[in-house]
Amino acid sequence: MLSNNVIKIITSLSSKKYRQKYNLFVVEGVKNIGEVIKSSIKIKELFITEDFWPDENSIKKTYIDEKELKKISFLSTPNVGLALCELPNNDENIKLNGLTIALDDIRDPGNLGTIIRLADWFGVENILCTKESVDLYNPKVVMSTMGSFTRVKVHYIELESFLSTYKGNIFGTFMEGESIYEQKLPQEGILVMGNEANGISKPIEDLTTNKLSIPFFGKNGSTESLNVAVATSVILGEFKSQVY
Repeated sequence: MLSNNVIKIITSLSSKKYRQKYNLFVVEGVKNIGEVIKSSIKIKELFITEDFWPDENSIKKTYIDEKELKKISFLSTPNVGLALCELPNNDENIKLNGLTIALDDIRDPGNLGTIIRLADWFGVENILCTKESVDLYNPKVVMSTMGSFTRVKVHYIELESFLSTYKGNIFGTFMEGESIYEQKLPQEGILVMGNEANGISKPIEDLTTNKLSIPFFGKNGSTESLNVAVATSVILGEFKSQVY
């Protein structure tokens, strides 16, 4: 049976403040937990209603019922179990290889999680985030990555300062940019995606070397602009299509 103190600690991990205080974060779902088990991330304890990982004897497992799982889960429909994991040590040594994504103040957990998953799919090894962007270890971010957060390196940095010293191409996405379908796109550089409401900030816009846009082909001019995660998918697809 879960103690009130354990429940209190786990539920507090919805907040970055308490994730840092306890040096812990939460991973939920069979797929995500399975990916963490295969990674270098240390699992402190598994709280499970059913054991999908019987061969993992080195991990502490606590069996709980569905009612108890609901008390500690961040999901509306809890899925089998929850892993309590230690926050990895931040590696400040950033080594860029190929195309890199930079996120200028992304705030929505679902957007960040989806972009991490897209990076994993398209072979992007690094994502650079402003320090104001949503935290990688937010439970909603972790869940929406479907395990990709274990393979893509996410760095929280002073983005403007970093870009000011970068010697390669910096691509920014703007409504008034050049169509991505009319550009020769290199396979190295940094692709900047902006905030959901305000786009790319002016200081970072001034550092871009190439302004790109996704042209509008629809007949209805009142269509809303693309969600940042959807736009990232379209642009990454075009970058990678030019490999062949």
